[in-house]
Amino acid sequence: MGTSTGAGTGAGTGTETDRGKDSDAASGPVRVLDVSGAAYRRAFELFLAGTDEKPRTHARLTEIATGLDRRRVLLDVGAGEGRTTAHLAQYFERTVAVEPSAAMREKLRLACPEALVLPEPIAAADPPEPADLVHLSHVLYYVPPGDWLGTVGRVLDWTAPGGTLLVVLQNPESPCMRMAAHFTGVRYDLRPLAEQLAERGPEYAVALETLELHYRTDRLEEAVDVAEFMVNVAELAALDRLPDRAELTAYVECHFARPDGGYAIGHTQDMLAVVRAPR
Repeated sequence: MGTSTGAGTGAGTGTETDRGKDSDAASGPVRVLDVSGAAYRRAFELFLAGTDEKPRTHARLTEIATGLDRRRVLLDVGAGEGRTTAHLAQYFERTVAVEPSAAMREKLRLACPEALVLPEPIAAADPPEPADLVHLSHVLYYVPPGDWLGTVGRVLDWTAPGGTLLVVLQNPESPCMRMAAHFTGVRYDLRPLAEQLAERGPEYAVALETLELHYRTDRLEEAVDVAEFMVNVAELAALDRLPDRAELTAYVECHFARPDGGYAIGHTQDMLAVVRAPR
């Protein structure tokens, strides 16, 4: 789940069933959303239209980028469709993006045509030079937790001395994450990773911060579509029983209805900054 390899909060890659334009069926299991499918795209656009994520995260990323001593190279790992890549690219001389999804790469190249785009997954990618800012946003959902340290360690090797690696993920106590855990049993937490990285010694300065974010809509059917999007964790397709959409609707009405009308789903994010010491 997540809001962006650049891609959005849903992380499923299985077969989806399109319920039509309104997508408001009240029964049947939730869909496992294919990131290249129309239903995923609709849910993602609904989410983007109602969330304050982009303006708030982009403002914080601007502060971090402009505070760097050097801004030669940006590396966006899991760049998705490139909205955040394009925002950050304006502050750097060169931009490199890693994005293994062909569907996402098409949009990435339109959003950030100046970027060098590497199509390989992290394990096979070979960026041409170290980066002053490495952005790894909402990617670890797709990586088994036991492999997080090795994966982030590989990405950290792509960070130039004096540079910063940013790892972004849902906060485990956010309403969005609590909902995902309720229906799937899955919850992600960056804190153990932060502690493991801090143990690597004085070469790395580690800090973890949170960003309070909210999705809002006046329509129940849209709130349920976005909630379905949010529970599309990478492990959803492997569940013995998919959550029922009627149960999801009841959860949204119980937990996310606002007293003044409409619905609000908090999706607080954690941002882990790892600053590599200069040589």
